[in-house]
Amino acid sequence: MSQGRTSEESLRELLARVHERLSQSGSIDEESRRLLGALVRDIGRALGHRPGEMAGHVPHLESLAVRFQTDHPGLAELLRQLTDALGKLGI
Repeated sequence: MSQGRTSEESLRELLARVHERLSQSGSIDEESRRLLGALVRDIGRALGHRPGEMAGHVPHLESLAVRFQTDHPGLAELLRQLTDALGKLGI
């Protein structure tokens, strides 16, 4: 299995984990939930088809990780892992 394929699978797994966290956490404000949901959907759609479109999402993911650090550290860590996974794909 190629490294790119492994990284893409890791990215898909991280996206699924972010979706799971969002559905379990009722304490995330609606704006943050909407922004993060849109980012995760966009990244998921771009995977394997239009990877260049994911690059614009990295700063937003980093910003949301900072926003969630205090109240939702587990979600913040997932977002950082997602950012790292995108970096490993060259994005």
